[in-house]
Parts: sequence; C-alpha cells; structure tokens
Amino acid sequence: MRNRLLLGLAALALAIPAQAQDVPADYRARTPEQEVVYFVLPDRFENGDPANDRGGLKGDRLKTGFDPAARGFYHGGDLKGLTARLDYIQGLGATAIWLGPIFVNKPVQGPKGDESAGYHGYWITDFTHVDPHFGTDADFKAFVDAAHARGMKVYMDIIVNHTADVIQYREVSPQGGYPYRSKADYPFSRKGGVGGAPINPGFAGDADPSPENWARLTDPSFAYTPYVPKGEEHVKVPDWLNDPIWYHNRGNTDWKGESAQYGDFVGLDDLATENPRVVAGFIDIYGSWIDRFGIDGFRIDTAKHVNPEFWRAFVPAIQARAKARGIPNFHIFGEVATSDFDPALLASWTRNAGLPAVLDFGFAVAAIDAVSGKTGTDELARLHDDDVLYAGGAKGALQLPTFVGNHDAGRLAMFIEQQNPKAGSEELLARDMLGHAMLLTLRGVPVIYYGDEQGFAGRGGDQLARQDMFPSKVAEYNDQPLLGTTATTAAANFDPNHPLYRLIADLSEVRRTTPALTEGMSKVRMSSDKPGLLVVSRFDPVTGREVVLAFNTSAQGVSSRVAVEPASLAFAPLAGQCPVRADAPGTITITLPAFGFAVCAAKD
Repeated sequence: MRNRLLLGLAALALAIPAQAQDVPADYRARTPEQEVVYFVLPDRFENGDPANDRGGLKGDRLKTGFDPAARGFYHGGDLKGLTARLDYIQGLGATAIWLGPIFVNKPVQGPKGDESAGYHGYWITDFTHVDPHFGTDADFKAFVDAAHARGMKVYMDIIVNHTADVIQYREVSPQGGYPYRSKADYPFSRKGGVGGAPINPGFAGDADPSPENWARLTDPSFAYTPYVPKGEEHVKVPDWLNDPIWYHNRGNTDWKGESAQYGDFVGLDDLATENPRVVAGFIDIYGSWIDRFGIDGFRIDTAKHVNPEFWRAFVPAIQARAKARGIPNFHIFGEVATSDFDPALLASWTRNAGLPAVLDFGFAVAAIDAVSGKTGTDELARLHDDDVLYAGGAKGALQLPTFVGNHDAGRLAMFIEQQNPKAGSEELLARDMLGHAMLLTLRGVPVIYYGDEQGFAGRGGDQLARQDMFPSKVAEYNDQPLLGTTATTAAANFDPNHPLYRLIADLSEVRRTTPALTEGMSKVRMSSDKPGLLVVSRFDPVTGREVVLAFNTSAQGVSSRVAVEPASLAFAPLAGQCPVRADAPGTITITLPAFGFAVCAAKD
C-alpha cells in the first residue's frame, strides 16, 4: 500500500503545480460559496505577545485563567500571533478565517475542584471589546486589516443564546443543581409555581413580541428567584445585560423539548431572546462590530437553542448593516448541532428561522462515516438528494459550510483511528486525505479546522480536540502521535511541507480556479451501501462543462464504468488519475487505488 499511496501523492503533485495565490482586486465581491474557510481558536494557535497571557489579571490560574500545562485553561495564543501567521494560513489556500469568540469572557468558572477557563470564548461578560488574553481592540483591527490587505475575509463567532454564568438562584436545590422548571408548572403569572402569588399582571406570554406586552413582565421570579452576586452587579457589558429580567431563569436545560430553548447551558445565563429589547440589543451589539471593524461574516453559536423569531429579525438587520458598510456578501451561518445524519433538521432552520446557511453536520456525519469505513457512500449520495429541503434548494445548499472535524465533536483523524484501531499510519493518513479531498471538491463551503492540516488527531472532542499549534506544555497532547509526521505538539507545527497541508493547498487552488467546484450543481453518478466508489459530476455554471469527482473509500483498488454527459468525450486531470477519453459517448472508466480520488475536467 505504501507504494500506491506515494504514487498517488506524486500524481497529485504533478497534476497541480504549486503556485502563489493571487489576491483578487475586490475580495468583497466573492460570494460565500467561493471561500475556503480556516477555523481557528486564537488561544491555541500562536502566542504573539506573552505579556497578555494572564489577561492583565494577577494571582494563580483560578484568578487569571492561565495555565499552559492544563488543557482547560488559557495557553497564551492571541491576535498578534494570528496576524503573524497569516502567510501560513493563506499558503494553505484559505480565503476566509473564522476565529473563535474573542469577546471578554469570565476568566474562570465551574464548581470547586472542576474549574476551567474561558479560553474558548463562549463565556462572555463584555460583548463590546476583545478579551485582554487575546490582546486589544486595536490588535483585532490590525488583524482584520492585515487579512483584508491579502484579500482574505474574517468571520466572527458570536453568541446570543447565553452569557457567562453570573446570575444565581436563591433556592437551594436538593438535587445539587437547578433542574429545568417548565412554563406549564411555573407560569409567568405566578411566583415560584402555580400555587404562588400572582405576578406580572397583564403579561400575555412570550409569544406576543410587542414592547407593550413585555413591559408587563416586571418580576423574573416565576420559576427560580434570580439574583446577581455582590461585586458582579455590573460585570456584563452593555450594562442592561446585568438585569435578570432579560433572562429565562428556569434552571438548567436537559437538552430536550422546551428546555432546549429556555434552559441554562450548565448554568450559563440563558437570554430571553423572545423579548424585543434583547433582539434590538443584540442587533446593536453585533452591528457595532461590523461598523467598527468591517468584518465579513458571523458564525452563530447554539443557533437552534434560540427561538426562530429572533433570527427572522436579526438576520435581515445585520445584512442591512453590512451592506451599509460596503459588505454585500456578508456570510451568516448558524450552528444546529446534531450527531445524526439529519438534513431535514438542518434545512428547517434555513426556512423556519430564515438563517441564510447552517453548518452542514449532515455532510460531516456522511463523510466521516464513509472515509472511516463505518458505512458505504450512500449517505453522501442522499445528502445531495436532500439539498432540495434547504431554502433556495440545491443552489442554497452551496452556501452551507461543510466540515469533517471541529472543536466540539473532534477531529477527522480521531474518528478514523477509532473506527480502524489496527490500521497503520499510512492507511490512516490516506483515509484522512480522502476526507479532505471530499471536503474541498463536493458542494458547500469547506471549513478546515486548524491543526488538521498538520495531522492532529486527539482522543476525543472538546478539550481533547483543542491542541496547541505553538509548542504545547500539555502532556496529554504531547504524547499523541500525529498523522503524516514524526513531530509532536511539543514543538511548533506550522510545516508547509506536511502532506496534508500540501494536499489542502493544492486542492484549494483547484477549487478556486474551477467554477464548477464552487458554484456548480451536482449529479450523483455512483454510490454504494458498502465502501467503494462515490462518483459525482459537477457543472460549470456558465459553460455547463462537466467535472467528474471520484472517491474510493475501500481498502482495495477499484475500476468501474461510470455514466457521464454524452458531450464529455475527453478529460484533463485536475487531481489524481483520470481517463484520457470516454469509452463511448456517455461513459468513462474510473480506476482508483485504495482510498484514492480523482478530479477530472471534461475538455472541449
């Protein structure tokens, strides 16, 4: 297998000569489907200024949040480091950078003995400024300006579902927590349950969005009795966020039914996004980042845990704000997280909530299952059939960000290793390369999770999938082998010659220069319920010319005739091994090694 893999890599290198990326004259004119996105957690990427490692705070790690040897604390990465590594990111072929939340976070939270830090950015207290652990607002402006000067876009990761855990409840829970209290058992009209004293007279419920109705909700103690601890009365910015009246205050979600929208995420203060004051407040908060910095898009965290009516107001307001700033193609995509293959769930949020796009968890499940050998390629075939469900149909689905690993579920290499515990390093690398080939050529907007291009794997999701790119002090990271290299995370990993980096860079160039791969419609030609061939044709949106994508997910070589357009009589290889000409009008023979792939463009 080693020789076959090396031959395949050599053929790919010959088919795609390395070349510098030209900066487009007007990067703003690119539409979302034309991007290749690099997703990075700033704390784990590069430390450009050790002076901000503790965020200007004093004390031990429970005060500052900084402990580079612990996976759940700040490690020192920052905006200056990210700016200094733009050459590396652009060399990979990325045209847009999605960076994890950079807003001011509560440095440390969690029960005694199980504390962790807000290094990830999702425990926000101040929505208007950069967290000092990452630098300053001026550092962010410098980063955005430097990216824009290269023709690269910047997407911010935003949250409206919740803030940091500040609000507490006066009730003492015998269960050792605060179980969710439903609207049926704890209506807005009674204090502490159905038998309690009447409160909030005239409030018609949260389905009535009028300011007049919400003005009648004056007492937030319908379920629990919320309060802000002494010393934290003004910790949140803007200051209006410090009043418990703007929150649901119903206890912790159990992730099901009503509580998925109204419950606190493990104590995180869940905002009452049904309230028109909250809607207007967050339009203003995030609109100001567009006004001040000219950023190019938002990834929306926990979007499915917010009522759809909020998004139907927020999205058009933000799009209008961006257009007024001269940003006509502002990309907004929401997280509708699921571990299932469920395009219908994802698509419903583009229709019911009006989200322009959602992260394509369906693609992730189908691609990971296919390249790991867990399933055949039939889920990937069905994925294309289900594109009609999205707002805008198959054309709308072109703007779905696709991915094969992330900071929550884990990395592609980890899923492959779990499914193939006896596989050798070459097979693991070949499967990983196949997954990234699918990501960069099939429909959607490919998102590369930082570190995947250096063979990072990990042993799980969340903290286990958030390794350092700069030299790490986390022993649990450093003892893990990486794919495609003998290096470990104990040293810096910015190698532009890593086989995964080279593959992604080469295929990104093919994608950017082949309109069929960015804007073209798709037709599934071949799939199977067992590992084997997946063949998809994509079509140039102007000329209609066909590009054939072929992937072999099996451990054996394959050769098969495949239907194509009758006019596609000769082919040029853009990657991998392609037939020179059709066997007859309407059919070609695809021959691929184990875990091989090919990108074949029909010629005139």
